[in-house]
Amino acid sequence: MRITLVGSRHFGVTTLQMLRQRAVDVVRVVVADADDRLAAAARAAGIEVVVQANPKLVVASEIAPGTDLIVTAHSHARIGTDALAAARLGGIGYHPSLLPRHRGIAAVEWTIREKDPIAGGTVYHLADRMDAGAIAAQDWCFVGKDETARQLWERALAPMGQRLLAEVIEYAKEHGALPSRAQDEQFATNAPALTD
Repeated sequence: MRITLVGSRHFGVTTLQMLRQRAVDVVRVVVADADDRLAAAARAAGIEVVVQANPKLVVASEIAPGTDLIVTAHSHARIGTDALAAARLGGIGYHPSLLPRHRGIAAVEWTIREKDPIAGGTVYHLADRMDAGAIAAQDWCFVGKDETARQLWERALAPMGQRLLAEVIEYAKEHGALPSRAQDEQFATNAPALTD
């Protein structure tokens, strides 16, 4: 399976490491910033790095030819429909909430702010609307008493994301398709940016 990884920062690097431990071929890494640590890790591994022309949008020409699956890991760019069409299976991303709850940025912070007793993570199909694609895999965890967003992310949600992405990729390798169930829109919330 040929994968184009789109992402950034530490979660992007750990996703790259997870992918390299599986029987997949990471053929290209796409980043918004040439100096990002994911770009450095990809170059060190001998993987081609492409810097997005528009930091908010990934286009088809930035996806490696022959890509089977696009995987996003801490990317704030929308993957254009032309880019999704360039990959045989489309794309998946990880969102640190029980989608459709807390769609948008700052999902973990909103989990803490809303005093949710349960948090979770979702691997979802990339789609035109951010965080609104079909669910491929989902899991949950309890939120610790007095836990901060960072603590929750590091303790439970980041490792959960790696595990769920790996499970979906293994499923795709075995079945040649992605698991899929629609999000239930009656439970949708959007997590706006926090300003304080």
